[in-house]
Amino acid sequence: MRLLRSRRAAPDRALHHRLVRQSASLLLAYPDEGHRERLGTVDQFLEHMTGPEKDMLGTAARELGAKDLLSTAQQYVETFDLRRRSTMYLTYWTSGDTRNRGAEMHAFASVYRAAGVVPPAHESPDHLPVVLEFTANVDPASGEELLTRYRPALDVLHASLRDARSPYAQVVAAVCATLPPATDQEEERARRLAQAGPPRESIGLQPFTLTVPPRTGRMPPKGTSQS
Repeated sequence: MRLLRSRRAAPDRALHHRLVRQSASLLLAYPDEGHRERLGTVDQFLEHMTGPEKDMLGTAARELGAKDLLSTAQQYVETFDLRRRSTMYLTYWTSGDTRNRGAEMHAFASVYRAAGVVPPAHESPDHLPVVLEFTANVDPASGEELLTRYRPALDVLHASLRDARSPYAQVVAAVCATLPPATDQEEERARRLAQAGPPRESIGLQPFTLTVPPRTGRMPPKGTSQS
């Protein structure tokens, strides 16, 4: 009986993680004209969730739905585009604007190709909403491996959003809750990233894009201001 319960629980857990990650991808997308529709989709997903992740995502969805679209869009830009320490480009945390970042972004694109999907065209393949959508809908195992590899970046991002009292902090926290617990080494890497920030070396990089709707002309955070 214990084996049967375990085998039945595994798909439910996997589905739960997919729902959390897809919901997080929708909530972290730029609030354009499809914002209200995405919030409605998240509400539907929440009906099939349990646990703290449901509460986190539900709280974020309510806060993001409480303001008008213009205010929400302004908040998004101020949070993610104008604050380097809350960027959602995962490789920026590990490579900054150094030459190593190109190789890391290529690794993301290679994972997408190996799963049979075309790499992004107008958004970087390491953009968190893109990675979450890939993980939820295309290849959960490979996507989770990417998220786990960049767990320190997610932890620093969450801390930055939490300190800014941003509703998006709850979204990133829910994502982290679907991953294995952070190791001591990962926690130490996160502390170092929070203190020192990413490496610096200005170079030009070309963006990519998937299906999470980005803002036209959005670029990796090379030109963002520091805060």
